[in-house]
Amino acid sequence: MSKEKKIYWTVTIIAMALIVLPSYFAPKEYLEETMRRMEFPGYFGLELDILKIVGAVLILIPAIPTMFKEWAYVGFGILLLSASLGHWLVDGAAKGIAPLVPFAVLSVSYYYFRKLNYAK
Repeated sequence: MSKEKKIYWTVTIIAMALIVLPSYFAPKEYLEETMRRMEFPGYFGLELDILKIVGAVLILIPAIPTMFKEWAYVGFGILLLSASLGHWLVDGAAKGIAPLVPFAVLSVSYYYFRKLNYAK
């Protein structure tokens, strides 16, 4: 396995863990209160959880066509940037910066994804 592939898989697994796992390990009451405070409907958390899992599966399974992986990256990018803006406006700048950490890791993953799949 090349150095670039090792970097890609390491960073991608870290990105998926940073995006998906907080939904399952953060206290449920905290997540529900955050949804209420941000004025999202009650079902929105479940919708996010399902779509995060689908996106992670699309990105992590090598046999999935690259077009679907591209859309998963776009979806995660929109999710994280929207989360940053929402938290910034509702909870303040400090909480608005937190979603930018997984966004930065996801960006590195996407850079190596493009490098590995579109290099000529």
